[in-house]
Amino acid sequence: MYTFKELRDIIQRELDRADYVEYPEQLFEPVRYLIADSGKRLRPVIALMSYNLFHEDITPALKSAIGIEIFHNYTLLHDDVMDDAPIRRGLPTVHQKWNKNVAILSGDAAAIVAYQHIEHCEDKYLRKVITFFNQMAMDICKGQQLDMEFETRNDVTVDEYIRMIYWKTSVLLAGSMRHGALIAGASEEIYNALYDLGGSLGLAFQLQDDYLDVYGDEATFGKQIGGDITINKKTFMLIKALELADDEQRAELQYWISLKEFDKAEKIQAVTALYNAIGIKEIALTEIANYLVQCKEILRNIPIEEERKSGFYEMISLLEGRNT
Repeated sequence: MYTFKELRDIIQRELDRADYVEYPEQLFEPVRYLIADSGKRLRPVIALMSYNLFHEDITPALKSAIGIEIFHNYTLLHDDVMDDAPIRRGLPTVHQKWNKNVAILSGDAAAIVAYQHIEHCEDKYLRKVITFFNQMAMDICKGQQLDMEFETRNDVTVDEYIRMIYWKTSVLLAGSMRHGALIAGASEEIYNALYDLGGSLGLAFQLQDDYLDVYGDEATFGKQIGGDITINKKTFMLIKALELADDEQRAELQYWISLKEFDKAEKIQAVTALYNAIGIKEIALTEIANYLVQCKEILRNIPIEEERKSGFYEMISLLEGRNT
């Protein structure tokens, strides 16, 4: 069995070969720029981990795992354009370094390249692989649409938010696990259980993102701290704060949300102080911990020898201590 780090190193070596780059190179240079940095490689790694549950030789799953990483980065590239995000993983986003047209077109090319990689599997699995991948890709679009709709709403509930991040973030983690197990020949029971595991893992991961956007260290997190606050992004933190605030606190939150012009640092400081007063930090950490406990419970119930699951337990432990 491979460790999480060993699989991440294998993925990185494959990405460094940049075999997805074609002519004209300028079309693919932004994709290579985005993929070449220090991303976590979580999605392709868990695809390989799922495959490795059943086979020691992971080579047959490597090409499609790379496709999953390329597809993930395509979604980030377009997401950054829609959010007008200035920083991704500590570097200027593609649309900042080049422009929005370049980011959109290179993202489209990356999506096509991702599919070219994903289809590298045995013919007997291909129809299910493409069907599941298309379902996952559509769910991501649904999640992004809801995320955009939430921008103009101040009545978003926690349940609505969880559904949105499940589609936008969790399904790619869930789909990566299911993909690896499916092409390894796992039973429907097992690859569906791994899908559920990935779904809970994705929810924990996105809630951690919400938390770190407020309480993280920009040097390690790799994104602008307080970015969600400045754009009034409907995160778990803001939704829960509006739900639990007293009248005075809610009025102050609404005041900062309504401002069209403001000093960013002042707004971040004020809203963070309100989160602290309402107890949002502790509530968010408890919610994250609950999803990680759920992950462990799902993993324990998957009918595979416990020793073969060690990489998944290691991954959950890494998320428990995540600060990037």
